[in-house]
Amino acid sequence: MGKPRTEVLFSETDIHEKGRKQIMNGLTILLVAALALLCGYLVYGRWLAKKWGVDPKAETPAYKYNDGKDFVPSSKLTVFAHQFSSIAGAGPVQGPILAAAFGWVPVLLWLLVGGIFFGAMHDFGALFASIRHNGGSIGEIMKDSMGVKAQRLFIVFALAVLILVIASFTAVVAGTFASVDKEAATYAANGSTAMTSILFIVIAAIFGFFV
Repeated sequence: MGKPRTEVLFSETDIHEKGRKQIMNGLTILLVAALALLCGYLVYGRWLAKKWGVDPKAETPAYKYNDGKDFVPSSKLTVFAHQFSSIAGAGPVQGPILAAAFGWVPVLLWLLVGGIFFGAMHDFGALFASIRHNGGSIGEIMKDSMGVKAQRLFIVFALAVLILVIASFTAVVAGTFASVDKEAATYAANGSTAMTSILFIVIAAIFGFFV
């Protein structure tokens, strides 16, 4: 009786070629996404600024009411960092989870289309309205424009929306902790996810205390 015949499904060259194609596809997606965001900033952002009558030379409340506490002039890099952390807050956490559940195409479209035409436009409009109203919050703007009742209704609505967002965010993240399969590998993966989340919480607390 002869030796059993063994077949090689993939050669080492095929594996390296496949890995190279995956890297090239990832770089292509990254470049297309960066180009789309840059075009959104240069084209759509400038169009909104022109439509709303933004004056780059106008004095902002930070300079007008500079008290060293609530109103402090900051560099463009600092303002950009605050805005970037606000609009990208849940992205690094929810993005990979949603990509694993629904695929990378819906998540990529959500980040690009939603980030440009919804998130950036919303935050830009909110900041611009705040500057026009001496650095006031959205609730104060509602009070000046529509009255006290509108301000109270908006605060209740905003609180309800925040609770809904936090609840949905918690549900998505908590789903990664639950074990579906009984294999040891699944438990190990869930354990690493939990430890990573705990580490993020500890780092955030340390950063907030010292900084």
